[in-house]
Amino acid sequence: MPFLRRSALALFTCLALAPVAQAWGPLGHSVVADLAQRHLSPAAAAEVEHLLAAEHTKSLADIASWADEIRNDPAQDALWKQTRALHYVDFTSGDCNYTPPRDCKDGQCVVAGIDHYVKVLGDKSQPDAARLEALKFVVHFIGDEHQPLHGGSRDDKGGNTYQVQFDGKGTNLHSVWDSGLLKTRGLDWKTYANELDARGAVTLPPAIPPQDNAYAQWAEESCEISRGIYPDGHKIDQAYVDRELPVAELRLREAGRRLAEVLNLALAKG
Repeated sequence: MPFLRRSALALFTCLALAPVAQAWGPLGHSVVADLAQRHLSPAAAAEVEHLLAAEHTKSLADIASWADEIRNDPAQDALWKQTRALHYVDFTSGDCNYTPPRDCKDGQCVVAGIDHYVKVLGDKSQPDAARLEALKFVVHFIGDEHQPLHGGSRDDKGGNTYQVQFDGKGTNLHSVWDSGLLKTRGLDWKTYANELDARGAVTLPPAIPPQDNAYAQWAEESCEISRGIYPDGHKIDQAYVDRELPVAELRLREAGRRLAEVLNLALAKG
């Protein structure tokens, strides 16, 4: 086999095997979805069950990572390309003050994505298929927005190009926050959700004046948190895990409660 062809094949293989960053990863997204489902109103729970029937499930956790999974489905390639910029928001000025014309041009960010799909979900004149798709996006995007590096203000693609050493291996900071930190607990998503829910109702941060857009505030919170999570010397040690894991778990709890509140409002009767 010619050298160039062998090199191209090797490069393709490495890229194919490389982990793809996903906010929280399946573990975190399932935890957020399950926490939310435990606190749905009867009306919202009934509507969720009705919509999920088409997926042959009753669990929000089962569809929580769908918005990431479509990137690997050729049949969903157009939808992935249409929505992939809705998983995050870049605070391009370097500060954490959300300014739509600057940070969300043409509605291409997670703040606008949540707003759009919540409206579709709550519109009972829409076909069930469209509302089910919207439910999948809402569940996922609210989880995404609470991962601090999906609302960053640094020029490193949300920590994807910030290399670190973690557990004796090279990776990037985004991957650590997607799943590495959470996996240090060694829990499956149901057990993890049980443990977090047992801590009781989470106290949410107060509204940030003059911000009147809740979805924007959640992104701003992530941005502020992201500023303090870059490790000294690009190394993730046990002290870092002990310090930052509670931050990640708090964001999971906040996302679960907020997702429940959004669904309760969007799916209220009438």
